[in-house]
Amino acid sequence: MLPWLTESSAARFNDVRDTSLCKLVRDDMLALILKGVLKPGQRINEPDVASRLQVSRVPVREALRELESSGLVVSRKHSGVFVRQLDAAEIRDLYQLRGLLDGFAGRCAAGLPAARREPLLALLDSAMQAMRQAANDLDVPRYYSENLRFHWAIVESAGNHQLSDSYRGIVQKLHLSRLKNLAQDIGMQASVAEHVELVQALRDADAARCEALMARHVGDAYERLLQAATLNTAAA
Repeated sequence: MLPWLTESSAARFNDVRDTSLCKLVRDDMLALILKGVLKPGQRINEPDVASRLQVSRVPVREALRELESSGLVVSRKHSGVFVRQLDAAEIRDLYQLRGLLDGFAGRCAAGLPAARREPLLALLDSAMQAMRQAANDLDVPRYYSENLRFHWAIVESAGNHQLSDSYRGIVQKLHLSRLKNLAQDIGMQASVAEHVELVQALRDADAARCEALMARHVGDAYERLLQAATLNTAAA
């Protein structure tokens, strides 16, 4: 399970010896947000969360403060706490930053010794096969999940914890903007072709090409998202 698509932690509330209540509550709400149960713009009701998880409102408030600091919820005076809705400028900025991080991760992955690159390539080949099948089946949610698995594997292979933490935060926020688009094909076949090039650059251990392709791939994904948004606006 990817770190930003974690399962709800509600079932773990009977065993909190090694985990704080705040973290358990945060993980539970994070899972609901990222699965779209709590939707962008929706108000989070503290008493309801506390009652459902059978905890006091103190860890709920602490969890909400952590989610706010990560940019996933926003607190409005006299109104409550709401799931964030990203504006166009923030989405653009996040894609630009993600392109830089993906490019750096791609360069690092291509520079790995062959013994470490081979298991990564096997995982990427598996993800690509799943993406091809999902694209053929027009299964957008499955494609999106496999695409995240593909990129996360490359990021993790860099062995840089700061990179992984930053990347996780960016993808979690971008996921808020993607939830409403998971029912439509946003260039899956074109994306598959781009992934094929990426894997070939990794297989060739071509660090410069891999970095450039990774950054361009993220930029192309953003352009496809903009085109889909334009079409949706025109059709409305």
